[in-house]
Amino acid sequence: MNHFAKKFLASAMLGTLLAFSAHAATLNIHNGGDPQSLDPQKLSGDWENRIAGDIFEGLVTEDAKDNPIPGQAESWTISPDGKVYTFKLRDGIKWSDGQPVTAGDFVFAFQRLVDPKNAADYAYLQFTIKNAEKINKGEITDLNQLGVKAIDDKTLEITLENSTPYFLNALMHYTAYPLPKHVVEAKGQDWVKIGNIVTNGPYKPVEWVPGSHVTTVKNDQWYDTKDLKIDGAKFFVLEDQEAALKRYRAGEFDILTDFPTDQYEWMKKNLPGQAHVAPFSGLYYYVVNSQKPPFSDKRVRQALSMAINREVIGPQILGTGELPAYSWVPPGTANYGEPAYVSWKDLPYGEKVAEAKKLLAEAGFGPDKPLHAVLSYNTNDNHKRIAVAIASMWKPLGVDVELVNAETKVHYDQMQRGQVEIGRAGWLADYNDPDNFLNLLVTGVQMNYGRWSNPEYDKMIKEGNAETDLTKRAAIFKKAEQLALDESAALPIYYYVSKNVVSPKIEGFVDNIQDIHRTRWLSMKE
Repeated sequence: MNHFAKKFLASAMLGTLLAFSAHAATLNIHNGGDPQSLDPQKLSGDWENRIAGDIFEGLVTEDAKDNPIPGQAESWTISPDGKVYTFKLRDGIKWSDGQPVTAGDFVFAFQRLVDPKNAADYAYLQFTIKNAEKINKGEITDLNQLGVKAIDDKTLEITLENSTPYFLNALMHYTAYPLPKHVVEAKGQDWVKIGNIVTNGPYKPVEWVPGSHVTTVKNDQWYDTKDLKIDGAKFFVLEDQEAALKRYRAGEFDILTDFPTDQYEWMKKNLPGQAHVAPFSGLYYYVVNSQKPPFSDKRVRQALSMAINREVIGPQILGTGELPAYSWVPPGTANYGEPAYVSWKDLPYGEKVAEAKKLLAEAGFGPDKPLHAVLSYNTNDNHKRIAVAIASMWKPLGVDVELVNAETKVHYDQMQRGQVEIGRAGWLADYNDPDNFLNLLVTGVQMNYGRWSNPEYDKMIKEGNAETDLTKRAAIFKKAEQLALDESAALPIYYYVSKNVVSPKIEGFVDNIQDIHRTRWLSMKE
């Protein structure tokens, strides 16, 4: 089908749907990227999480402030050594097709997550569960050795490798959602297609037009449906921030999940109270392909890092005041204290540039022998602004930069395959703990886009996670972070702020450090 025909069909379907839901309170969300799946084990982006967290629910879920509260489990107990969690499921919980949700559905989901056959990119987030990593790496082939057991239909026991301070937070992540065993086994990979998919969250998906939108409606089988103020949501794919803001102003969107930062001052004056900018547990960074000469030379990586004038990016290039990042773990992360910083953090910018030139010269590059580099980013006005600015900061070093952009899905796919020389990435914490950031630099982790690898670093991360004393654990992690920064494993650029625009008719939207806003907590004034 050609593009025009597809567009026509999509708008015809949209017209029918809008006519049908004219009287329903439907939330229209500008969601950014195109979801690659509705299967919680095939996701990796915040734009996918926004949908997944509305249609599925784990043992533990989040309140409006992103604190853990009971989800499918009504209660739990933790053994004195902190390793065994026993969850009691709520009475009468059901999938959207009316089938009961059982402890077996959780066992099935966790086993599928770590099964190497399924190649779930994010399986490592649950490696704190006993034998999860060994199964995922093929060292144990019996899935029943995983530390997740159904005692009976309503009781689930999870045994961990070590006491893990953030485990309840990790259970809020989509890698811990249950799956409808009866549907996955019957339909195979097609279980996520509209018409087949069943979910256990407040909402269920009823339409998915790739490249356009996902539509949800209330799940009448969910235990608390009567309290939902919003009838459903429409998650729109749109990576053009300018176009999104125009559509918001025309009343087509109720919430924007990002905005062009050069419009921030204008919005403060003309849309008072609608632009939300808040501190956020996230890092904006560039990866450098450490497997590919000359980027395998740490002097080259350090020179590129030192020449980035981070102080001007938040206030001048973006205009939303993001703070310059000189650590890998953002300050304020739980269970950590002050992070480690690059040794050259406090040098005046001129001295940083002089040192960067010296390092590049040692590595054999300079104005007479320029370093050619391809800088890739996913299509977005703000990413482009930053890439253009950084390329101009590298120019005085004799670095000749070619800028390449691709849509989000393609960009991250290329990074995971190691096809990018220098690539823009962002990491939004899945749970509030330094482990979530430090893990990104562990050898073999799918999200280690720069392929940096250091056995000593890997050993320290393992050691830190086996340490039950939080003070000692933080000290080990800090040593590991310092090693990664000294090696310029990746180039931290700024700590995120969350940027949303929320219509005055929406109530219940609470800014929080994880920037998670489930539809169940929102309501809409006419």
